[in-house]
Amino acid sequence: MARDRVVTSEQRHEDQEPSQGSRIPDASGGGPALRPVRMVEYVGQRELVERLSIALEAVRQRKESMEHVLLHGPPGLGKTTLAHVIATEMGTRLYTTSGPALSKAGDLIGTLTKMGEGDVLFIDEIHRLPAAVEEYIYPAMEDFKVDFTVDSGMHAKVITVGLKPFTLIGATTRAGLLTQPLRSRFGISHHLDYYRLDDLLEILARAIERLGMKALSRDALQIIASRSRGTPRVALRLLRRVRDFAQVRASGEVTPGVVGEALALEGVDERGLDELDRKYLKTIADTYSGGPVGLEAIAATMGDDAATLEDVVEPYLLQIGFLARTRQGRCLTAQACESLGVVPPSGLFDSD
Repeated sequence: MARDRVVTSEQRHEDQEPSQGSRIPDASGGGPALRPVRMVEYVGQRELVERLSIALEAVRQRKESMEHVLLHGPPGLGKTTLAHVIATEMGTRLYTTSGPALSKAGDLIGTLTKMGEGDVLFIDEIHRLPAAVEEYIYPAMEDFKVDFTVDSGMHAKVITVGLKPFTLIGATTRAGLLTQPLRSRFGISHHLDYYRLDDLLEILARAIERLGMKALSRDALQIIASRSRGTPRVALRLLRRVRDFAQVRASGEVTPGVVGEALALEGVDERGLDELDRKYLKTIADTYSGGPVGLEAIAATMGDDAATLEDVVEPYLLQIGFLARTRQGRCLTAQACESLGVVPPSGLFDSD
């Protein structure tokens, strides 16, 4: 049976102040994860926030459930957080699960039948939903009902179970793997972009206050934000590591120098690249002469999972202009070669 986690608005507000964001245990074990509770507290993704705010206000006025929402983009940009915020804004329960956890149709049906009117079902990694389960989600999304067969052969009969109107929020890092029938059933679909530096600075400043840290200088904050890969999750993780380092090695003082030392210890360089990023780049540079080379070959050489490289490593390298995808495979850019201190082979950057 798939596990689904239920979070209610009442539970969230019992031990939190809305103005300070919710405190939910962090999966990394690094202390509380600081989430906004209301849409007005959400920093960044301005176009999406405006679209969702309008949709939420409209359905509140009509006393309806919100349309189904598809959020896609790189990990760590706030897809799960937005699901929590939407449920809070609607004053309903949030059920959380993932595509791989819904391995059988019964897993999905069991969750849907216990949901109340207006409740929110959040499915992470929805692109990994099994095809057999996906068939059941179509009528649930469109008509708020599920049909399932009992018995078999001449005794088989179809039973239709009505569902209370609900909102499905799907999240994926690989929108291209979604089937068209599933994608078309979402009323709101949005790609989350990497965050701007000023948004990351605001997120960090709020987190410092909520974590009870001493105020950091603008320069110290700038170092953390600039190495956060445009990703709030990374920014908050680095902030916690800086806090720990400063507490143990610098008597709690967080200067730009202390920040630099802490992030160097974490293996994060000035561009936000970590050990895995550098290993990926060096593999293409040293083993495959800068490319082009296929992803599977890179993964095999590194001993890593191709999906991890595609979902976690490559998006940021593409964003900063260190990687190019061509018909022949992955190639380092001139900027990447310069950063690595390698000379690209003759003809690497010739147009094809």
